[in-house]
Amino acid sequence: MEYHHASEMNGVFAEHLNIESKQNGLCKEEKETVDESKLSCIEKAYTTVLSELGEDVEREGLLRTPLRAAKAMQFLTKGYKETTQDILNDAIFDENHEEMVIVKDIDLFSLCEHHLVPFFGKAHIAYLPNKKVVGLSKLARVVEIYSRRLQVQERLTKQIASAISEALEPAGVAVVIEASHMCMVMRGVQKMNASTVTSVMLGSFQDDPKSRKEFLALTLRK
Repeated sequence: MEYHHASEMNGVFAEHLNIESKQNGLCKEEKETVDESKLSCIEKAYTTVLSELGEDVEREGLLRTPLRAAKAMQFLTKGYKETTQDILNDAIFDENHEEMVIVKDIDLFSLCEHHLVPFFGKAHIAYLPNKKVVGLSKLARVVEIYSRRLQVQERLTKQIASAISEALEPAGVAVVIEASHMCMVMRGVQKMNASTVTSVMLGSFQDDPKSRKEFLALTLRK
């Protein structure tokens, strides 16, 4: 009985350490995106905003909020300091493959540039290789780079497609994004179930209806 109890406790303890490790890892990633030279100015701006909203910035719950918000905003816009060349150049390989490559259901989170509130959803990417392939995780990284900026969904979709096309020079690129916008849910028309779908088709996906149909059938089916 005591042995089983100890085993269970060790399991709980190990799980706790695992969760704590993940949390520490996230904090480390956020720290890496902090630009100390600009942090103070952003913090002061958030202090002004809170004050003008009628809040007491000296109360306990808000004492460090401007600093936290400043760090969070730098993390949420870290894509401005990243380029596709940095992540793709060492991950493009010569390969005699010409069939469609699809990575679907890539989670994305971005900030609407009109209201600075989130929109989030899924990105689906396909390309038709032209003797070159790219590491699959790098497609998700391209989504991350452009979504971690102030965006509109239409431009985000085009930027992802163009970046992949320029880097790989494939026969075609297709990108579809499905997203929910908090500017339509939390404010304005307040439509909880509204979603927005945007697409960009380049090369064969634009010129060949069969390729386009195959991509859409494989990515948008439920």
